[in-house]
Amino acid sequence: MPATDLPLLIDAALEAGRIATRYSGRTAQRWDKPGDAGPVTEADLAVNTMLEDRLPGARPGYGWLSEETEDSTDRLACERVFIVDPIDGTRSFAEGSRTWAHSLAVAQGGIVTAAVIYLPQRDLLYAAATGQGATLNGEPIKVSQKATLAEAEILAAKPNLDPRHWRQGSAPDFARAYRPSLAYRMALVGQGRFDGMLTLRPSWEWDIAAGDLILREALGRCTDRTGQPLRFNNPHPRLNGIVAAGTRVHQQLSDALDPAGTGIPGTAKT
Repeated sequence: MPATDLPLLIDAALEAGRIATRYSGRTAQRWDKPGDAGPVTEADLAVNTMLEDRLPGARPGYGWLSEETEDSTDRLACERVFIVDPIDGTRSFAEGSRTWAHSLAVAQGGIVTAAVIYLPQRDLLYAAATGQGATLNGEPIKVSQKATLAEAEILAAKPNLDPRHWRQGSAPDFARAYRPSLAYRMALVGQGRFDGMLTLRPSWEWDIAAGDLILREALGRCTDRTGQPLRFNNPHPRLNGIVAAGTRVHQQLSDALDPAGTGIPGTAKT
């Protein structure tokens, strides 16, 4: 139930911020995950322990999916599931940056119904529940409604401009910017600070579930790279990239993208 799940997520996110900020990013103990899966710190694990105790404890019938918990197929039998990234932007956290976030969501039947993205060191708390709109620190937010891609500023890592991703063999003209936390990028688009964002590589559900609802409730559109709506709690919890923006910019990005990722005729799929 979105109305009751959102306050639970907000309280848990605030507690996550209190825990994480007890650690100094540069001195927090850090490990590299197997298989080149990125870093994890003692702060990630401490936040995850708290969330895994608090959230399922408050909602015993909900499933659990977190970046820092070994996955279990048990969640697939649950109508509702928590989808959590204890710290999105762990590299930033470990470097002592302020640009990292806690990303918490509830999905019901594959659709996110309550979501929070919280950046404790920037005092930014984005939240949304189905049918209730999206907020930043309690104030309503809406996406930008730029009319053309040419005048838009899009959050995207540089590899997304690779010619193979685009129908005409090159990316269309738009201003590019970047932020290290994928959840924060999505929230910034929901806030209207940027006109869109995209990531064209497979993306973990815990990085994007909360941002998906915040964007949609802020009257934006959020799909995978082929234009399909996002569905969560999949057996393999990874989605086919993200394209998010106001409706007009989203349409123009989608029209310019090559869904197969082949780009220039004759090039191989990757």
